[in-house]
Amino acid sequence: MPNSMSMTIWRRLIVTATAVLAAALLTPAAAHGAPHDSRTMHSGRAPRESRPVYSYADAVRESVWVDTGLDGDGDGRTDRVAADIVRPSEPALQGRKVPVIMDASPYYSCCGRGNESQTKTYDAAGHVVQMPLFYDNYFVPRGYAFVGVDLAGTDRSDGCVDVGGRSDVQSAKAVIDWLNGRARAYTTRTGSTPAQATWTNGKTGMIGKSWDGTIANGVAATGVKGLKTIVPISSISSWYDYYFAQGAPLYDSGPDWLSDYVESDTARAHCAAVQQKIVAGAPRTGDWTPFWTERDYVKDASKVRASVFVVHGMQDLNVRTKNFGQWWDALARNGVQRKIWLSQTGHVDPFDYRRGAWVDTLHRWFDHELLGYDNGIDREPVADVERHPDQWTTSATWPPRGTATTTLRPAPGEAAGVGALGLRPARGTETFTDDPSLSETDWAAGVDRPTPEKAGFLTRPLDRDLRIAGSSEVTVTATPTTTTAHLSAVLVDLGPDTIRDYGDVDEGITTLADRTCWGASTAGDSSCYKETAAKTEAVGHTVVSRGWADLGDWAGDGRGRPLTPGKAYTITLDLAATDHVVPKGHRLALIVAGTDKDLIDPPSSTPALTVDLSRTSAEVPLVGGAAAFTRATAGAGGNAVGATAATTASDTVSAPAAAVEAAPEGVRHQRTVHRLPAR
Repeated sequence: MPNSMSMTIWRRLIVTATAVLAAALLTPAAAHGAPHDSRTMHSGRAPRESRPVYSYADAVRESVWVDTGLDGDGDGRTDRVAADIVRPSEPALQGRKVPVIMDASPYYSCCGRGNESQTKTYDAAGHVVQMPLFYDNYFVPRGYAFVGVDLAGTDRSDGCVDVGGRSDVQSAKAVIDWLNGRARAYTTRTGSTPAQATWTNGKTGMIGKSWDGTIANGVAATGVKGLKTIVPISSISSWYDYYFAQGAPLYDSGPDWLSDYVESDTARAHCAAVQQKIVAGAPRTGDWTPFWTERDYVKDASKVRASVFVVHGMQDLNVRTKNFGQWWDALARNGVQRKIWLSQTGHVDPFDYRRGAWVDTLHRWFDHELLGYDNGIDREPVADVERHPDQWTTSATWPPRGTATTTLRPAPGEAAGVGALGLRPARGTETFTDDPSLSETDWAAGVDRPTPEKAGFLTRPLDRDLRIAGSSEVTVTATPTTTTAHLSAVLVDLGPDTIRDYGDVDEGITTLADRTCWGASTAGDSSCYKETAAKTEAVGHTVVSRGWADLGDWAGDGRGRPLTPGKAYTITLDLAATDHVVPKGHRLALIVAGTDKDLIDPPSSTPALTVDLSRTSAEVPLVGGAAAFTRATAGAGGNAVGATAATTASDTVSAPAAAVEAAPEGVRHQRTVHRLPAR
């Protein structure tokens, strides 16, 4: 009777022989995806969906080290980055090549990926056993390879972390070059045995959340050949706009903290020089330097060859939505094929707020972009927007057709600090005193009452719904009483609603005990993840969009200057991109104030600021433009101030949970610094 080892080998031989026989009977296209549902064409036509016809248990698991051509750690040899690969074994036996889905990350060992903070695990031979997230479990049986890349300076890679700079981006770009025969790789970290990517057709799609998706943006901005699509989730498009808002610091330390946190022990021992360059290149003054130019991917949007599927939470107070808005607009100007999902969450992966629809949509997107299947996803609405918790709408384009920038103007009201918002210019001033102990939620709760720390301007209750879609700007002319001043501008929907509680520690979701499975599993890599549900909050107002600036950046040249007390300065604040409907019966408000607690750091002084209303305005992208605003406020009596807002201090969303939204992957601690995402 054969022993257990021979029986195992015998079973594997049977599986392999069966796969080869199936390949002989199926066309290559049919092997990749047989028809099975309403999206699939009838038998005899090209497939429209890849099917799980390959064995995940028998997938090839291997690691290669790709030469980046850089010597970031200064050890005299070029850096190699580790790329762990999971790919189906059968296509190679059939003489077929497969496309690649890639997630390049600094988090695979230090902090973990996903809602359950998974890390890579390895067997005794150094082959990956657990690959975080569901991508390999789901897509490898469908004829894709999955590649998880450790960024330079992290986990099993050489080099140093440079926080979105050349080394970070080259870590992933070099792997794409290797997949297309343009770079070298080796079977070990220090050896000389070459590794060849003979199993792939070179077509790659990059995906990832936060820093991972940021690298996808950066690689796409190089124009590298072979990168066919990227799916950046809650990702940065310009690192300056992660750390600063027009000179105002968004976090109380710089990128050097982040690089030190994710670096491996080996890298940390060799990367002091790189760490010092990061400190020197990113001064806490908020001035623009060449360091930030290198990490600005928006400027290179014209080089992007890949399609882009953007996913972002509209209440993401970690990677704030200016990052997706400016990237989306730049891609549009350069004719890049795009798709977008916008949720009500904070910094949360769509797998954890719309799981079934997300897996299905991502599957179809990769099938279309990497396998070339005509499944119709390119002819569907471009945008999915979460209007209420778990309630989604679509738009054929985004922003929708008919959206036009409309100039809204503040006017004084009957009480100091409580004015009107309309289309007509007005004269007058409003004065407030910066109070760093208060936040946008405090301001909005008292927007209809005179309070010393802000000036608020409101429409009357709307006669019709009014939709804002895109990025706004607010131009403020203000006279400070001190040599430093920070400004905040906030758009608020005043009226009762139930929204996702983005200010909660989990930013709009609750993790449940039950699990659902998405793909095949092995003993060391389960495809089953805890389900989630929307965590909601009944509110009396909703912050729609916000923006911040250091008034010392008034010149717009990237350099801050001391202010002259008593002198008026004009500055335009960039507000975060959003898509929000202010319902009939609610009111739209504009708030101008100083420090937004926990969202920007305060200046060195606490000035009073006098706002010149005749030289202050908001440029807001309204669906239907000025005509839509006129119709919605037709009964509002122009700029007259309306009835009391339905807002109370106890009736608001929780103040943003800075300690969590800023934590690195998998980290929970009290607020000392803001940092890149949890989950």
